[in-house]
Amino acid sequence: MRIKALSFLHVQLPLCLFALAGCGGPSAKDESPNGAPQAGILSLSPGWNTIEPGGETTCSRGDPFKYFVRPGTVNRLVVEFRGGGACWNATTCSVAGSLFQETVTDEPAVVSQQGATGIYDHENPDNPFRDWHHVYIPYCTGDIHWGDNVATYGEGSQAVTIRHKGAVNVRAALGWVYENVPAPEKVFVTGCSAGAYGSIMWSAHVREHYKGASVIQFGDSGAGIITESFFRDSLPSWKPEGVYPTWIPGFEPAELARLSSLYEVIGAHYPDMRLSQYNTVLDDDQIFFFKAMGGGGDQAWSDAMKSSIAGIEASTANFSSFLAPGSAHCILWRPEFYTVESGGTRLVRWLDDLVNGAQPPSVACDGC
Repeated sequence: MRIKALSFLHVQLPLCLFALAGCGGPSAKDESPNGAPQAGILSLSPGWNTIEPGGETTCSRGDPFKYFVRPGTVNRLVVEFRGGGACWNATTCSVAGSLFQETVTDEPAVVSQQGATGIYDHENPDNPFRDWHHVYIPYCTGDIHWGDNVATYGEGSQAVTIRHKGAVNVRAALGWVYENVPAPEKVFVTGCSAGAYGSIMWSAHVREHYKGASVIQFGDSGAGIITESFFRDSLPSWKPEGVYPTWIPGFEPAELARLSSLYEVIGAHYPDMRLSQYNTVLDDDQIFFFKAMGGGGDQAWSDAMKSSIAGIEASTANFSSFLAPGSAHCILWRPEFYTVESGGTRLVRWLDDLVNGAQPPSVACDGC
């Protein structure tokens, strides 16, 4: 395992310095200019750092997995799951590279402050998370961060093997987070697209670990509108059972055909959490995957999405939704993160309330 500061020098440090399991000794301590020791995440270099955990972590074709960490100046933490598509059968996995990123690269939008937009613009005074610690968990396994399986799709020369090891990668990243950010005041668990599903599933794990923290979840463009056939025949290819929050009374894996059930059961078990979703009314990417699963057309997806949101709102008092006009997929990384509004409410102000104020009401665009 190793840590690399994403700077002009690209200095590499052994992960043992940060006291992960097996390294022994206390957390790493660097001397600050005034001589005071720094520990855990604060011992990292300013800006983005790369952590290469090694071990059983992997991307879909066997390439190494890594994640990115940016220390902040306040005791608050963003845990973000990267988005992308997914694959689940011979047809989709044969073109996996066109559906999700199969390797982890140093993404400029994430690791470089120069030209950063959306939630990554830590210089923007309107960014509610500009001073927070930020952990960015990439996605290269095609399993919405839930999988723990190696699956072969197709036969003969057409066979393709995919390492659906998203859950293994996430556990490695969260293990580091728990060790190096031991008692945050607040945790914002988020992600767009596939990362939205990672955010809701893993938010229960984060809340269970950080019992004294305020945990807020925000699923960006992941309403979870799937078909029965996908749930029955394809989801099992990822073997996601290991991430299910089975300690929660009333959790039933069979209910996951409705993602709304996951929001409902987590919200009921942790009434102090705040759960939320952002969607556009005709999200192009979500509609594409709904059709790929054998679902209906654009309006069928939109109607099902709105029905799902309404169901969560009716049963889960600590859930809020932001429904925006248009068809754009994901908002976290976009410049429009600061300008998009719905029903007269700007998303960035709505999020600020979600994190720092009273839980905001759901909002929807006029005519949606």
